Amino acid sequence: MDDKLSIRVNVADRYYPLKVERENEERIRKAARMINEKVLQYKQRYSDKDVQDFLAMASLQYVIKLTEEEEKLNDTQVLDLVREMAAKIDSALD
Repeated sequence: MDDKLSIRVNVADRYYPLKVERENEERIRKAARMINEKVLQYKQRYSDKDVQDFLAMASLQYVIKLTEEEEKLNDTQVLDLVREMAAKIDSALD
């Protein structure tokens, strides 16, 4: 059974037809809402710019946040691994 769902997503006043997994629908719609909110903020702040500029700035802002979170996650994973290894060493030395 095909569990894909056909949806239309509005991003910056343009509609995009997508086929998505049912469990991803809400995540995709939320992402579109977040992009539209950010584009609207830029539109209100910079009236002399083009929608393409707003989309580029919104994309850049979200990717910066994503990379920051990925770096934090990697740092946390490394720290957890070091703690686990230290515990094993302490256990072996006892």
